[in-house]
Amino acid sequence: MAEEDLEIVYEEASEAMGKSVQSYRKDMLRIRTGRASTSLLDGIMVDYYGSATPLNQLANLSAPDPRLLVVTAFDKGSLNDIERAIQASQLGLNPANDGKVIRISVPPLTEERRKQLVKQVKKMAEEHKIGVREARRDAIAMVKELETDGSLPKDDRHRADKHIQDLTNEFSKKIDELTSQKEQEVLEV
Repeated sequence: MAEEDLEIVYEEASEAMGKSVQSYRKDMLRIRTGRASTSLLDGIMVDYYGSATPLNQLANLSAPDPRLLVVTAFDKGSLNDIERAIQASQLGLNPANDGKVIRISVPPLTEERRKQLVKQVKKMAEEHKIGVREARRDAIAMVKELETDGSLPKDDRHRADKHIQDLTNEFSKKIDELTSQKEQEVLEV
C-alpha cells in the first residue's frame, strides 16, 4: 500500500515539475533573439469586431528571412486592427502596412538589449524553479502525511524525501540547460 501511495506522490510531483519546465519553454519563445520568429507575435490579441482574438487566428504569420516577419491577414479589413495591436504590444516593433500584408522588420539587438534579455531569461528561470520547488514542498508534505497516518515507515520516508529531491534536481537542471541555450541564442550576434 505504501509503495503505491509513494508512486502516486512521485507521479504528481513529476507532473507538476514538468509543467513548470513546459511553461518556461513556452515563456522563452517570447524572448527575442537576434532572429525573426513568428513566436514573437504569440500572445498578441487583436480587437476584431469588438472581441479580443489571438493574432494567429486572424492571419498567417511567416518569417521569410532572419530580419523580417510577414503577417498576411485572412480578412484584409482587419489589417489596421492587427497593425494597431502589434504597435500596442510591448515588443518595440514597427509594422509596415501596405494594404495587403504587414511587414515587420526585426532590428538587430544592441549589446545593452542583449544583456537585458539575458537578465530577463534568468529571472524567468528562477520564477519557474520556484514552481519546481513548490511541487517538491507539496510532495514532501504528502509523504509526511503518509508517515503521520502510519502507512509509511520512517526509513521509507527518508528514501522518499531523497527521491523527491532527486526529481527536483533533475527538473531544475532542465531549466538551467534551457536557460544556457537561450542565453547563447540571445548573445549570438
